[in-house]
Amino acid sequence: MPTATIPATEPFAPVMSLKAKRLLADDNAHHDFDEVITKIADYVYDYTIESPKAWSNAKAALLDALGCAYESLEVSAACAQLIGPVYPGTAIVPDGFRLPGTQFQLDILKGTFDMGVMIRYLDHNDAFFGAEWGHPSDNLGAILAVSDILNRNGERRIDMKTVLTALMKAYEIQGCFQIRNSYNKVGLDHVINVKVASTAIVSWLLGLSKEEAKVAISHAWIDGHPLRTYRHAPNTGPRKGWAGGDAAQRAVHLALLVKAGQPGMKTALTTPRWGFYDVLFKGKHFEFPKAFSSWTIENILFKVNTAEGHALTAVEAALAVVQQLKTRNLSVHDIATIQIRTQEAAMDIINKRGPLHNPADRDHCMQYMVAVVLCKGAMIDTEDYQDASYFAQSRLVADLCNKIELVEDPQITRDYHDIDIRSATNALMVTLKDGSTIEEVVDFPLGSPKRNETMPLVYQKAKKNLALKLSPKRVEEILSLWELPSFLEKPISEVIDMFVPDVPDRDI
Repeated sequence: MPTATIPATEPFAPVMSLKAKRLLADDNAHHDFDEVITKIADYVYDYTIESPKAWSNAKAALLDALGCAYESLEVSAACAQLIGPVYPGTAIVPDGFRLPGTQFQLDILKGTFDMGVMIRYLDHNDAFFGAEWGHPSDNLGAILAVSDILNRNGERRIDMKTVLTALMKAYEIQGCFQIRNSYNKVGLDHVINVKVASTAIVSWLLGLSKEEAKVAISHAWIDGHPLRTYRHAPNTGPRKGWAGGDAAQRAVHLALLVKAGQPGMKTALTTPRWGFYDVLFKGKHFEFPKAFSSWTIENILFKVNTAEGHALTAVEAALAVVQQLKTRNLSVHDIATIQIRTQEAAMDIINKRGPLHNPADRDHCMQYMVAVVLCKGAMIDTEDYQDASYFAQSRLVADLCNKIELVEDPQITRDYHDIDIRSATNALMVTLKDGSTIEEVVDFPLGSPKRNETMPLVYQKAKKNLALKLSPKRVEEILSLWELPSFLEKPISEVIDMFVPDVPDRDI
């Protein structure tokens, strides 16, 4: 089946006077849907994914995301407080979404939100880089909740092949937007892509027509979008952990509104003065150097280690520095300064000075991550970001953070954006008090498709996380099921049921 292609567009629309824009904005003639909206719908409804690597990675991505959800519930009390029904007496909704890791069976909107929050909260789920950054597994909140409910209430039979197809296509929509289109340059958050991708996929899962899906996608574009304020100093906070779930929940709501008969806006992106491009994107149009296919899932970055994506190679390099210090019978006390050559994205997202106020602040600070690895002498873990962590209060860690300077290396940034390279390089230059130096450079982190160790480590991570709430026997049953050819034919609800603990844990 032919690939759904969106031709590369000019980054800027033709310059137009305000008077001309007003005239066009007042034009009430009939228009077709914007090309971008149409191409998204065409891809979701018409494209068949056949790549064996894509299917294999999709299975791993789903298991990894569910493991991340368990980890969030177990490690973060703040995450657990967000989970569960809004109103008393609605913890068990008939034919509702059975929320993995809990005893809850929730309505479609709260179930979507909670699943998305649990997957994303600790920043340990998969990631994808480009001009924009993001986490494609944020879409799974919508995909799993909607699929499970449709299957349980008998409205549609949803099997795992359908779920994985939805996963791959949501990843692809988000990933292809991320390559060249930067919301961060205009101050908007990347969960726009989650809202758009999930809206398109949920429309398909709900059985809406392709025209109805276009209507829903148009609503996603004009829906009002969050700022990146909560991801940056001095306001970094836990909202970044639930922003993806919020976007997925809104996507489901929009698709349901269209199912109820709401019309859309055919030129939601391009209409002069009032469209997305003019209002929120400084007149630029989207660029797509690649057509929609299965490229994103084939090139997804799994977070084997617990670090913000742009720092994954930095913490590996820091661990190599630890080994070099040991061979010289030296320690972190012998370090004078550290310079980290990195990408522009890391400079924007995780370069911080001053005190760190919460776990979300710490997991988005490269200085903190590198300092913890050096002081700990081992890889940083999820627990090391929490308020109760020894390292969060350590004077040594704070002093070491003050010795670390990040600088952008233009070549590293170019290689980061090159779709044929896609490296995430960090280069540590450690100057010791005796004047000698240690340099460690890592280009591709564990979890990258270019590292042979990646896939076995992804499954090890999932096995460890699932064991936080499931018996060893249940974990082995799940891992075995994932390897069976019949897995794709399994109804989604039967699979979800396997992720519900036998014994309630705390209040969840």
